[in-house]
Amino acid sequence: MPVSPTFPGVYIDEVPSSVRTIIGVPTAVPAFVGVALRGPVNEPRHITSWADFERIFGGLDASSMMSYVVLHYYQHGGSAAEIVRIAKSDAAEATIDLQDGVTLKAASPGDWGRGLRARVDHNTSDPTDNELWNLTVRDTATGEEESWRNIVADPASPASLDKVLQRSNLVRASGDLTKRPNKQADPPAGTDPFADPAGGAAPTTFVQATGGGPGGVPGDTEIKGSEAAKTGIYALLKTDIFTMLCIPPINRTTDVGVVADAAKLCVDRRAMLIVDPPKDWTDLDKAVAGAANPPGGGVNGRNAALYFPRFKAPDKDGFVQEWPPCGAIAGIWARTDGQRGVWKAPAGTDASVTGLQELSVKLTDPEHGRLNPLGINCLRTFPVIGSVVWGARTLRGADQLANEWKYVPVRRTALFIEETLFRGTQWVVFEPNDEPLWAAIRLNVGAFMNTLFRQGAFQGRTPKDAYLVKCDAQNNPQNDIDRGVVNILVGFAPLKPAEFVLIHIQQLAGQIAV
Repeated sequence: MPVSPTFPGVYIDEVPSSVRTIIGVPTAVPAFVGVALRGPVNEPRHITSWADFERIFGGLDASSMMSYVVLHYYQHGGSAAEIVRIAKSDAAEATIDLQDGVTLKAASPGDWGRGLRARVDHNTSDPTDNELWNLTVRDTATGEEESWRNIVADPASPASLDKVLQRSNLVRASGDLTKRPNKQADPPAGTDPFADPAGGAAPTTFVQATGGGPGGVPGDTEIKGSEAAKTGIYALLKTDIFTMLCIPPINRTTDVGVVADAAKLCVDRRAMLIVDPPKDWTDLDKAVAGAANPPGGGVNGRNAALYFPRFKAPDKDGFVQEWPPCGAIAGIWARTDGQRGVWKAPAGTDASVTGLQELSVKLTDPEHGRLNPLGINCLRTFPVIGSVVWGARTLRGADQLANEWKYVPVRRTALFIEETLFRGTQWVVFEPNDEPLWAAIRLNVGAFMNTLFRQGAFQGRTPKDAYLVKCDAQNNPQNDIDRGVVNILVGFAPLKPAEFVLIHIQQLAGQIAV
């Protein structure tokens, strides 16, 4: 604000700076969409560890390919992730009848809710108060237990059942909240009140959940969901950001049929789709034939990368099964981003795939040479090195296409810059569109690009060779100003991976006198 001097002396006026620091967005936030043992349906949940997945979604389950894919992600260096659980519309929550009209429902639909047991007691802080009661709920499958004390039989109270259970991972309130349910019998001293009664008798110290179930097997309809209702893959529209998308198959006998829709979603959200090979790609010839029309191909394939083959690894019971590679690949992308940067190709001797027993298809160099020019990234096993990712092309990376987004690191670097500048220039909107604004844009965007240059993200020995930021009267004519448009041109020289290393050997003839 301008200072209005009224008396002799010194006045301080704080002048706003043109500096608005642009911070790069995270590059390693994969989203996983699929079936889980439990957890909210069509509601993305942000997790930062495998322990979070176990707590919210129930951990490993034989019916959940996604649970193993997420485990592979964390085994290969993953950190943050977005999880979307899908289920059939007829999936139901198990219920617990506490009597007197008070019931509980499992926090999410599925078979898991049938393992819940609840117990009511009246050992409250004021035993004379006929509205207070205590509730304990245990999930017998995982051993997780929650206890809530001094619940008030008054829906208007902040300690009412429905409000208290909003923080529960296991159950939600249902039924008549004005009643205090009868307590269960006290167990003998030193015994577990949730233990199965002897001789198969009816339980008296707890109430067992009944009903519930997952309904039918979800399919492509549930995976795709509705963009308007934000279900299925479109539940990710509720998230702030995700940079990779993995959609594991529902089971071992089917493929994901919504890859094209997922690729379009990734283009819209500036993310990359990691595509698993179809289940019928069981040998090289079938993979070569399928590469003519790969899942996720087409114009949106610039935001997708397909990896072949699948790998074999043990499940939680020790049986060797075949698994899609998308979770391991997402972990390798995340690990590479953290160690080297998004501009480094997530492939090579450092991109090791661990924990597997073998690849489902073992390729030789000549066989690999048939797939690589088609834009199919291969997993290979080498002596000493082990199993590694040995390809870094997008689905527009076939040699015949000659596409500018041929390589995964080039495309991901561009998406990183796009998303960062999209978020970091929001302050420009409605600012006076003239040279002072253009200068501020050049200053702030240039500072961000220079930071990337110093980190080694671009080609070139000098900033002038590596990037450009143009925003001046030359690319902002008066006609655009009159239409309320400001044009910012940002260019960069991407780093291309050294995909082929040629060593030229020549024998020297020595010093021959002429």
